[in-house]
This record gives sequence, structure tokens and C-alpha cells, in this order.
Amino acid sequence: MAVILRKKLYDWGIMRSVSFDLPVICVGNLAVGGSGKTPTTEYLVRLLANYKVAILSRGYGRKTKGFILADADATAETIGDEPLQYYQKFKEVTVAVCEDRVAGVRQLQNDHDVIILDDAFQHRAIRAGFNILLFEFRKLGILQFLLPAGNLRDVFASRTRADVLLVTKSPVPLLHVAQQASVNELQPNNNQPVLHAYLKYGQLQHLYREESRPLESVKDYEVFLLTGIANPEPLIEELQKYTQSIKHEAFRDHYAFKHTDLSKLKTAFEAGIKKEKIIITTEKDSKRLRATGFEDLLVNLPVYYLPIEVELFEEDKIIFDELILNYVKSNRRNR
Repeated sequence: MAVILRKKLYDWGIMRSVSFDLPVICVGNLAVGGSGKTPTTEYLVRLLANYKVAILSRGYGRKTKGFILADADATAETIGDEPLQYYQKFKEVTVAVCEDRVAGVRQLQNDHDVIILDDAFQHRAIRAGFNILLFEFRKLGILQFLLPAGNLRDVFASRTRADVLLVTKSPVPLLHVAQQASVNELQPNNNQPVLHAYLKYGQLQHLYREESRPLESVKDYEVFLLTGIANPEPLIEELQKYTQSIKHEAFRDHYAFKHTDLSKLKTAFEAGIKKEKIIITTEKDSKRLRATGFEDLLVNLPVYYLPIEVELFEEDKIIFDELILNYVKSNRRNR
């Protein structure tokens, strides 16, 4: 009732939303975590490479408050793991965190062409010019409930505010009947395209060294998987293409790893049965694993993280890219 009332107060204009005179793109979802917001944000950064881009995040899991610009001293504790990932991956992009998105955009607007809001669909105090709402393919058609009974942060009807409904983590190949089932489930408005994306896995990257190896190289290895993300199932399914020997240590999303957790992992790894074995984690988790104090435990172990990217199916990619580029071009101001 509280969620619906708040939604109506904004819809009726009783609670005010602030808009800005530059392109503001929001990447969000209705559920808690796991829909692919981070790789989708990274996709937008690559698409908008010709513009001065800023990413504004809440910085979930950080131990700081207020507006902070990412810099060389930034850590997962000061800005959060996802903003740290953006900062280290895209040196030409400004990365900032602020729990008050309106205040954050005001700090960034004069020096940038476009601002990407990471996970701000429910932050109605700001009115983004373009909303991308993500839905995980495998969860469509499953009855979900609002928190705390389920994992929804907003009512399903809120999808009508989005400019694009993007179905992520779709199977490859995507059959037409499955594609149509997504459309039927989401029941879009006439002006709401339903587009489909899938995950593309990169090469394994060593946690500490400038060293990479193809995922195929772990064929028949004993894999010790360490995750602190909302939904590790797609990653497990990808690894199972190469080995069935996977020992998974799963923690909640944004979990702050402790010395005892990694000590336990090291002990389990050293007790592994197979000669050929490896520790794998996610790119987001790697930002927290690099924290001071862990290196003495992990530095001599084969610890790798697996980067992922979002990619759209060919026809959907053309539509999506054109929508984004046209929006930014049409709303870009003269500075």
C-alpha cells in the first residue's frame, strides 16, 4: 500500500520530480538485483563514446555518505563495488556516487553531455529523460511479490513509465515463440519496444596480475567459485559447459568478504582432489576481494574473475542503439 501510494503521489504531481536540460538516462529494474544493470550501463558507455559521460550511482554498500567523485584513492568501501568497476574500466568517464540523485546531477550537469543513472528507476524525485527497465528472461512468467514477501521493489504496473523494456540474460539462440512470450508477459504500451539481450562472457582475468586465459582452458578443472552477487545461476550454467566439478561458496549481493571467508576458501582449495584447479569469481566481487589485507591469502593462488558484457540480438541492437543515440542527440544542449 505504501509503494502504491507513493507512486500515485508522484503520478498526481503532489510529490514533485525534478528534470534537467541535458540527456539523463536511467537504467533500472523492478526487482532486487540480478537483472544486469551493471553490464547494461557499460554497454551505454561504449555506445556513447563520443560524448562526455558521467555515471551517477547510489554506491550501494559503501561506508560513506554524500556526493563523492571516484578518483585514484577510491575503494569499494568509499564508493561501492559497481562504481569502482566503472571507474577502473572507463578512464574517460566521470563516476560519482550520491544517495540524492537530484543533488548528484546538479554537481555533474555543467561539465557533461549525458548522465547515466545507475539503478534509479524507483528514485522518483528525479525525472530521467529516458528510462530503460530491465527484466530477467527466466523470471518472466514467475509470480513475484513485493518486499519483504518477495524481491520486487515496485509494482509491475510501474513498467508503463519506461521508454524501453529490455529482457536480459535471454537464451542463445532465442526462438521466436520465446521472444513473443516475453512480449505477452510484459504487455507493453504501443510506444514501448520490448528488446532482448544476452550475456557475453570474456576471458578470465587474474585478480592481481596482468594475465588472462580463455574460459575454455578450465575444461575438466576443479572450479572453486566465489560469488557475492544477487543471481549466480547464469554464471554457474556457463561454467558447467566446461566442467561439472564446481564447488560454490555463495554470499549475498554486495557482501563484504571477511578474512575468515577467504581463509576457508584457501583451505578448501588446497584440499581439492584434482591436480588442475582454479578459483573463479565475478568482476564485481573482484573489487571487494582486492581490499587491503586479503592479498596475503590469495596472491599465490590461481584466482581469476570472469568479465561479462550485455549484447543485444541483431535487430534489437539496431533499434536500441538508434533510440539512445537519437535521444541524446535531440536533447543535447549547447555548452
